[in-house]
Amino acid sequence: MIFVCGRELWLRASQQFLFFVDNGLKHPTFLLILVSPTIKMIISSVASWKDCGSSSNYPLCVMDLYHSKLRASSLKMEPFTVSYDQRSEFLKLSYLHSFQHSNVKVRHSLNPRTTPTRLHEPHALVISNEHPQNADFPRNYSRKEKKPFPVPIVELRRAARERLKKSKGQPKGRVPPPKKGLIVQSLLPLAYDVFNARITLINNLRKLLKVVPVHACGWCDEIHVGPEGHPFKSCKGKHATLRNGLHQWTNAAIEDVLVPVEAYHLYDRLGKRITHEERFSIPQIPAVMELCIQAGVHIPEYPTKRRRKPIIRIGKREFADADESDLPDLLEVPLKPLLIEISISEAVAPANEVEKTLLAEETLQAWEKMRKGAKRLMQMYRVRACGYCPEVHVGPSGHKAQNCGAHKHQQRNGQHGWQSAVLDDLIPPRYVWHVPDVVGLPLRRELRNFYGQAPAVVEICFQAGAAVPDQYKSTMRLDIGIPSSVKEAEMAI
Repeated sequence: MIFVCGRELWLRASQQFLFFVDNGLKHPTFLLILVSPTIKMIISSVASWKDCGSSSNYPLCVMDLYHSKLRASSLKMEPFTVSYDQRSEFLKLSYLHSFQHSNVKVRHSLNPRTTPTRLHEPHALVISNEHPQNADFPRNYSRKEKKPFPVPIVELRRAARERLKKSKGQPKGRVPPPKKGLIVQSLLPLAYDVFNARITLINNLRKLLKVVPVHACGWCDEIHVGPEGHPFKSCKGKHATLRNGLHQWTNAAIEDVLVPVEAYHLYDRLGKRITHEERFSIPQIPAVMELCIQAGVHIPEYPTKRRRKPIIRIGKREFADADESDLPDLLEVPLKPLLIEISISEAVAPANEVEKTLLAEETLQAWEKMRKGAKRLMQMYRVRACGYCPEVHVGPSGHKAQNCGAHKHQQRNGQHGWQSAVLDDLIPPRYVWHVPDVVGLPLRRELRNFYGQAPAVVEICFQAGAAVPDQYKSTMRLDIGIPSSVKEAEMAI
């Protein structure tokens, strides 16, 4: 309740505290009947109050009581802080009932002092996390659209102009070893680790596929990890309209989980580009293996040229090898022992749950080790990818084989649209639906928006007992409660 009488403004709320402001004095006087140290009262608007035929304009008054400090501010005066004695007798709760039905005013001396600080400073609370919750799924590009460049063309041109501007009048910088025909010695152990991690991943997946059920559609490239295939109508294969988009599930193989991405093996990565006529005479091997070979891994079945002296540039595209006759012969010996793939018949399934969990943890570590190592190698050894099809080439520039069969390839005469590759071009993750409870109810078509997705390798290891890495939790939607019915889902939405 607000009481106005002449120059006096009274504010009373719930009979617990009472403020009195005398605006006519040079320094405002406060009458405090009862105040709790945790109460904060703000008079947000005071209009023209009329009393006995006269009007008085009262300014905006803000009072804030916190920890034995009473702060007051006005639009016509600077903020000041008022201190009071917390042990004063009239501030005790025993005086509350004595003042309820009384017109007695008890004045308490207050000493105002000006403070340069602001009364109410805005504080923004920002909660950040490197792995946002419920992130969107990776986009599946249509066969009719081109993949975007990792760096937009506008940014590439702007960076090129900046480099040209800074290089004027400056000596040329150092050329990285791969452009001079040499290998980076510091990345040589990493190349062996990536190669062995890939072999470990393949061998362990062949063992896990015997205890973790994985299904593959017989008409499209979609797979599902779980006791039975999912019921979603997302098939885009042959005769999909006759089946209303339903999948026909079969048993999956290792090639369904790890998408085979092959590239031409180059004897000399600085040599001439592969022509269309040479496309059948040059062997193709897994792209990750080719990247490791160019980074220094020695495999006798796939020889490659190793230079020990940098090349001599003759022109922009012409070079000559340096004379290495004065150097002693060097026998190439593997820096680390290389692992060998095992066949499906040689793969032995884990005997118990403990072995299965340990195998899943080792598989997930090999997956992360291969991806992180390959990403680091790609920063030094260039990898090219076609923007229209899944073709990948490990080398400075793409090959000239006219075998692109993507949308409108006739207009390009079958040539690829080469651009810088990203990690997912070299190692596709193959996302699958995440099953929250393997032993519980199967996935329901009506609750599709509540389910998450994860790479097939991660989902297999998760169902085998491995812990989920943090970078995959955002798309798996582990923090979302799955509704038990469609009615409950509609209420949640």
